[in-house]
Amino acid sequence: MGQARMRAKHTMGLLTGPAFDKGARAQKAGPLQAHLKQLGDGPARIVVGDSSRGGHRRRMRESARILVVDQDDQKRGALETTVEEGGYRLSSASGADEARATVEEAIPDAILLALTGADEAGFELLHWLSTDPRTADTPVIVVTSIDGEVDLTRAFEEGATDFVRRPIRSQELLARLGNHLRMRDAARALAREKQDAKVMLELTQALASSLDLREILFTVVRRIAEVVQVDRVSIVLAPEPDQGDVGYVVVASDNEKLSNLKIDLSKYPEIQQVLRTSEPLLIDDATTHPILDGVRGDASTRFRSMFLLPIVWQEQVLGVLFLRAATPGHEVADREMGFCRIVANATAIALRNARVMQSLRDHTQQVTFARFEAERRLRSLERYADLFRSSADGIGVVDPEAKLLFANPRAHDLLGYEEDTLSGKDMRTLVHPDDEELMQTLWDGFPEGHFPADVDLQFRRGDGATLIANVAFSSLLHGEGSVLFTFRDVTEARRMETELVQTKEFLESLIHASPDGIVAADLDGTIILFNDGAERIYGYSASEAIGKLNVRELYADGLARDVLAMLRSPQHGGPGRVESIRLDAIDNQGERIPIALSAALIFEGDQPVATFGIFTDLRDRLRVEERLAHAQHKLALSEKQALIAELAGTAAHELNQPLTSVMGYAELLKRKLDAASSEYNAADIIVRESERMADIVRKIGKITKYETKSYVGEQRILDLDKASESEAPGRAPKR
Repeated sequence: MGQARMRAKHTMGLLTGPAFDKGARAQKAGPLQAHLKQLGDGPARIVVGDSSRGGHRRRMRESARILVVDQDDQKRGALETTVEEGGYRLSSASGADEARATVEEAIPDAILLALTGADEAGFELLHWLSTDPRTADTPVIVVTSIDGEVDLTRAFEEGATDFVRRPIRSQELLARLGNHLRMRDAARALAREKQDAKVMLELTQALASSLDLREILFTVVRRIAEVVQVDRVSIVLAPEPDQGDVGYVVVASDNEKLSNLKIDLSKYPEIQQVLRTSEPLLIDDATTHPILDGVRGDASTRFRSMFLLPIVWQEQVLGVLFLRAATPGHEVADREMGFCRIVANATAIALRNARVMQSLRDHTQQVTFARFEAERRLRSLERYADLFRSSADGIGVVDPEAKLLFANPRAHDLLGYEEDTLSGKDMRTLVHPDDEELMQTLWDGFPEGHFPADVDLQFRRGDGATLIANVAFSSLLHGEGSVLFTFRDVTEARRMETELVQTKEFLESLIHASPDGIVAADLDGTIILFNDGAERIYGYSASEAIGKLNVRELYADGLARDVLAMLRSPQHGGPGRVESIRLDAIDNQGERIPIALSAALIFEGDQPVATFGIFTDLRDRLRVEERLAHAQHKLALSEKQALIAELAGTAAHELNQPLTSVMGYAELLKRKLDAASSEYNAADIIVRESERMADIVRKIGKITKYETKSYVGEQRILDLDKASESEAPGRAPKR
């Protein structure tokens, strides 16, 4: 037997035993036929199901059978009619005793039980149905009249599932029946799943507790046969690539001694199809199925129904789980189908483990040889040991599997390990989780000759701290895959770099957040910094200004030179500084912009290297100042007008008393003079003119808001008393 044949025998544990199938398609050697005669016929039991992956699928469904129990023939007939119209099969009983006999003969799927108040036999029937394990989950719907005196509480306590009242509404009754049947089916399915889980746990424990492949597989097929209720379950291994059509029956449920039976798969087209397609196959009747047409003459007549399920490991078909029963025309139920799939998947692991046993042994030999080679290489590195030990940098050597062959004292110190404790460790496990992906990328490049230098890697020290190291890799002993790496601690340097970067970013953010324009230029005038404020003032973008514009282009003619001269003189804030001077800048449209400038020279040591200026746009400030001046002018005018009004008020005040006297004396004269006399006319003129004058005083008082009072005739003159009372000492008149 060749090497591949030997591996196949090792895979199956070198198990030996009797034959695979009575009088069947295995090789027809005399001893094999003798083994076949050992297999006797047994009872044929199979629960039917489906092949869910593209295979043949057929389900035999019969309507549920309902038992109607009612002493009243007419009412029972109405119930029977409703049940039959619902598509259910029907059984009837006229009383409790007949109902019990009917149930003993064949358990119905549901019961409609008519109860009356005095029907004690009906309650006893209820109690019996709920306590008998065979009928405990059978729905019982109590039917009672609308005015009946049935004790529903007692009915439910005795096991009733539901109740309806007469007159019966057919649709409601059928809906209740269907609902309770579905709930019963769901409960039964849950119980079956629980039982399957129990069996799966048993098989899992068996698979985990034994290393004997034959014992494991026999336990598997025996339990499948019990759960699915078939006559034989066997496992057929697929042939090795160099074995052609030779397969092996590893184990069979009905013969504990059968194992490692070689068969010619060309005589088993059903097995070949499953191995080829990775799809389940269901054969209802082996005597008529077309796939067996070419081999039916050699086939056994014992097994009529067959179900084959592929055993797949990572898309590779390792074999076939073969279920057979003597009764034709049956299928495997959905539950059994799922159970078999789960078991087949678990079995695939056991078969895979058996197939890799030999390769594991080979691998062990390879590892042993590799270890020997590593030790040899380590001895060849001893001549470098003194050089490595005296190095101020950490130095290590790893083999092609990343195992540390050598680490100098400095490497132990940097990584926080005791002397000589790093040897044998996987270098990749020393790398911090944040850099594991980078380390793997570096490692993948070594076989291709990529040995990078100046790479920062984070390591986990032995004390849990993080070390940032700058690492350089190189090939050592070219052709054998060893890698030399040197590293030094740069943790503090990288921390300082990080802080400097953060400070730089903060300053840049601060500069760009400033509302003032900030511009820096080298000593030649080339702009090297141009913030957002400068962009707003000048209209240039930073990309248009930095490295392209000269700072002179930001000032009016000659002002750039003047500013530089001020920076070099001590008269504007000290040498190297200019404090807030006003001048005109030029924007990108050539328009003048009034600005306030503060500038300084930037030094490196004693040498100036750049200029720095802060430009404050004065346009808004000047506009505010202009508005303020205008407001002040308006205020001055208002004050002048107020002064004039005050003078007018004062004049009115001063005229008030003399005018009063004139008007009074003129009236006295008029009273004493003859109306026809010329003197009377003169006095009258004086009165009229005085009244006109009083009217003028009144108008002036109205303008200046002084109070007036009635005097002679209809005229009103300034009330000086009231006006004087409204003025506080030292205050202007109220306006």
